[in-house]
Amino acid sequence: MDLLAFAKGPALQVAAYIFVAGSIWRIVGIVLLKEKVDHSEPRKSGGLMAALKVIYTRSFTASPFKRATLYPKMLAYVQHLGLFAVIFLFVPHIMFFEGFLGFSWPGLPNNIIYLLGVAAVAASIALLVRRLTSPVLKLISNFDDYFSWFVTVLPLVTGLMIPVRMGFRYEDILAVHILSVVLLMLWFPFGKLGHAFLVFVTRGTTGMVFERRGAKT
Repeated sequence: MDLLAFAKGPALQVAAYIFVAGSIWRIVGIVLLKEKVDHSEPRKSGGLMAALKVIYTRSFTASPFKRATLYPKMLAYVQHLGLFAVIFLFVPHIMFFEGFLGFSWPGLPNNIIYLLGVAAVAASIALLVRRLTSPVLKLISNFDDYFSWFVTVLPLVTGLMIPVRMGFRYEDILAVHILSVVLLMLWFPFGKLGHAFLVFVTRGTTGMVFERRGAKT
């Protein structure tokens, strides 16, 4: 079995199983966490609407911090939107998803995808530089932060190398690209990248707690 066959076959399959099982394990673990008994009298009913309110309000920066956070927030939007487009709107990726979902959706032209991919890599590098040069961010960063950055950017870089070749065989670059995706899938459920599917859960829970305490959200 050559490298490409291994990447497309056993490696990708095992990574998919671990990705799904790990994600379910993490969500179930959070749901089953024992909640501390709150003996205080609730000031308001912290229900679904409170959760949805904070999910919405936390999607925007509070007015006092808008100027200070404008630069990193814009970089984060470029990074996340670029990642979304590359993963879900690149025609070869859509064909891959169609293979096991049974349906497809319209994609973007390759040139636009490549442009968004380059923009996402550039924004990721800028965010890394900011993390390394900011005394506060550097102090609170750990292995998870840096490794999560690495496994996120690696598939973008290897994917952008495929049409360029750079003297390598197409099959070899494609295999390395798929293996970089495998690494991302293996790490995703267990590191900080899990915020992609936990962000709304945590924001909603915060909203319900704050509403119960009568805090302004």
